Amino acid sequence: MKMVVCGYCAAASWRRCVVMSLRLLFLLPAGLPVRSQGESQSDNKQMDNITVRQGETLFLSCSQGDFVTHTAWLNRSSILYAGEDKWSVDPRVSLVTLNQDEFTIKIEDVDLTDEGQYICAVQTSSRPRTTSVHIIVQVPPKILNLSKDLVVNEGSNVMLMCLANGKPEPAIGWRMLSPSDDSLASDSEILEIPFISRYRAGVYECTAANEIAVDTQTVELTVNYPPSVSDGRDVGVTLGQRGVLECEADAVPEADFEWYRDDRRIFNGFDGIEIEDAGAFSKLTFFNVSEADYGNYTCIAINKLGSANTSIILYRPGAVQDGNSGTSTVFTPTCLLFIILLQLLLKF
Repeated sequence: MKMVVCGYCAAASWRRCVVMSLRLLFLLPAGLPVRSQGESQSDNKQMDNITVRQGETLFLSCSQGDFVTHTAWLNRSSILYAGEDKWSVDPRVSLVTLNQDEFTIKIEDVDLTDEGQYICAVQTSSRPRTTSVHIIVQVPPKILNLSKDLVVNEGSNVMLMCLANGKPEPAIGWRMLSPSDDSLASDSEILEIPFISRYRAGVYECTAANEIAVDTQTVELTVNYPPSVSDGRDVGVTLGQRGVLECEADAVPEADFEWYRDDRRIFNGFDGIEIEDAGAFSKLTFFNVSEADYGNYTCIAINKLGSANTSIILYRPGAVQDGNSGTSTVFTPTCLLFIILLQLLLKF
């Protein structure tokens, strides 16, 4: 049932009448005279602030007392409820309790826009009374703007950015997550890495935290660098046996491999030789080593940033290697004995 607020509103529209009356009866500052069936003064009460988290449900309640004639809940200058009549068009707002003792409304799924001053206005037979409370809405942090995954060349200057909002304002920080490196961190929105090396590649984590919650997101940083090749290991294989030369290269992006015998490039299937590449490794396989296969081989690793190489000698066991020429010489026991005797004579 709609309430009749005052006599002078009889000719006015209902909504306008209620709005004007609530402002007159309930919103005048304490100490100012209000004429209502004689001279009286309004009682204003300020409640402690209420803090609520975004998404939660808020209950607003005030006590009524005896001889209550009119009641209303207001949010700033907007009327939410006037008695049992809902004036707010917000479906989240509803009436919970209205009797001589209590006037309670509910706001579901609280948002930041709900923050502010709320007033419970009560008109008794003698005087108006208002109870006001300030609602503070806390918002968990959310990362809104984050650097994309990056691919850079070694030696570049890198800057990672992380922007977030929340209430209270979140603290933002960076750290190297994988591989873990506590020395590479930042307590600001920007992480700068000058002259980046290959050892700084990995996953970086941005953290935005306030007293409500924590939000984290990651950025993957890839660092390109030219190949470096492990020293080749010479291999001894007897005639007719299977022999394998191995080459390993560290590079980003992964290197392509080329094999050479002296200045001649070797291709897969050439003279019964098989070449197999797998990631950072390359294998040159001889299935039936012949005399002509002995010698010096070169493995070259190549990517878009450069190249590197190593030499590997395929030799017959028992032969002494000449690393410069890639040829081998076989010494008989008689020849070896002669060399030992010659060294002994030179001492005297």
